[in-house]
Amino acid sequence: MKTLRIATRKSPLALWQSEHVAALLRAAHPGLTVELVPMSTRGDEVLDRSLAAIGGKGLFLKELELAMQRGDADCAVHSLKDVPMVLEPGFALAAILQRADPADAFVSNRHANIDALPQGAVVGTSSLRRQAQLRARRPDLDLRDLRGNVNTRLSKLDAGDYDAIVLACAGLQRLGFDARIRSRLTAPHWLPAPAQGAIAIECRDDDAATQSLCAALDHADTRTCVEAERAMNRALHGSCHVPVAALAQLDGMHLHLIGLVGSASEGRVVRAHAQGRGDAPECLGLEVAEKLLAQGARELIGAVDQ
Repeated sequence: MKTLRIATRKSPLALWQSEHVAALLRAAHPGLTVELVPMSTRGDEVLDRSLAAIGGKGLFLKELELAMQRGDADCAVHSLKDVPMVLEPGFALAAILQRADPADAFVSNRHANIDALPQGAVVGTSSLRRQAQLRARRPDLDLRDLRGNVNTRLSKLDAGDYDAIVLACAGLQRLGFDARIRSRLTAPHWLPAPAQGAIAIECRDDDAATQSLCAALDHADTRTCVEAERAMNRALHGSCHVPVAALAQLDGMHLHLIGLVGSASEGRVVRAHAQGRGDAPECLGLEVAEKLLAQGARELIGAVDQ
């Protein structure tokens, strides 16, 4: 293969991630030409409703997968946290890159952290996971939806629409907005989305040539951690309708996983953690999911389903 075509969304962050993958592929395979195929997805176009209301994060993938099926692209680059727990038939994750900072970022022009916000402050986020954790910590806050790309969200904060917003550290850092991070929201007190900070390359599962090229970028330790997080989420039937958070960390041969399920409307959260072998991430994910269910996660998930 002389030319590899990467399907990508058109947002600044998606383009940055795809250019980053393209540069790594060119470095790994001298002589390979890599081209971007920018596309618009329904998830990018419908901004007046929450993702949960219009069909979930899979909307960011559908058009890119269709492009691969038509033969218009060889692979697609995604933020792994946006990739459904079960891929559409015919697709595989050929590589998961080394993870960037998985933490969430508290961003505000006037306040240093969540605890410094005044009573009833307006905080912007459309993530049910972030809303659940904010409500658990500060039930007095006025939480309002905030969709759009990173630049759009920052401009709405700067316009005074919000006292603070919550974004992913990795996205801000990749776009050169490190200085906008007032404080990092870190484990164990605050948990990110499963696989947050990791970039994945998806391709057709029958395309051995593309899988072989992309495999050079796979980071084994990151794959181990995100497999545990995604297995936990899958066992909980987690989607963007259910506030689920997880973070796995590898310490030598030992894998630690902490998980959370919450209620965005009530601010109730249940937490669980476990330690297992690094070569069995899916087992650890299932163990933590079972602990969460035993602590009442099923009731929280059932309330969302209704």
